[in-house]
Amino acid sequence: MANDGEPRRISLIGAESSGKTTLARALADRLPGLWVPELLREFCDLHGRAPRSDEQSGLIRAQIEREAQVQALARRQGFGFIVCDSSPLATALYSAELYDDASLLDEAVEHQRSYALTLCTAIDMPWHADGIQRDGPRARESFDARLARELAQRGLDFTRVAGGPRQRVGEALAAMDRLGIAYNRLATR
Repeated sequence: MANDGEPRRISLIGAESSGKTTLARALADRLPGLWVPELLREFCDLHGRAPRSDEQSGLIRAQIEREAQVQALARRQGFGFIVCDSSPLATALYSAELYDDASLLDEAVEHQRSYALTLCTAIDMPWHADGIQRDGPRARESFDARLARELAQRGLDFTRVAGGPRQRVGEALAAMDRLGIAYNRLATR
C-alpha cells in the first residue's frame, strides 16, 4: 500500500484497561511517529463524567478531526506515522454497548477501513481502575467480545497484540512487516 508521502495512520483499538495508551506512546516513539491521544479520556477528565448517548457522534467527529490535525502536523514535521490511541469505532461500539445505539457503526467502520494497520489489544493484563471511564473486568470482557465479533463480521483486518509492552511493540512491527509497511528499523527518539 503506497502512502504517497502521507503519514500512515495506525489504529489501536481494544477494551478498557488493555494497554492501548502504553502501546500507542511506545510505538510512536519506536517508529518514530506522532501519537493521537484518546479524545474520550479527555472528555471524561474535562467534564467529570462519561459522555451521554447524544454526545457520542460529536466525539466521533472530533476524534476524526483530531486525527486529521495530527496527520497534517506529522506531514509538516516529516514523520511517516501517526498512532491513534483508539478510534471512532471504539466510541461507536461503546454507544452500542452502553446505550443500545448502533446508528454510529456504519460510519465508524468505514473510517476504520482507512487505517494502514489496526492493532487490537488483548485483555491479558490486569484490570486497573482509571477514573470514571473504567467499568470493570466484566465490562472489559463484554466489550472485547463485541469488538472481536464486529471486526470479524465487518471483515476488518486487524492484528491482535498481547503480552507486555515490549512484546506488543514487537508484534506491531511484525504486523507492519507482513503488510509491507516500511518504517525505520533503527529509529528511536
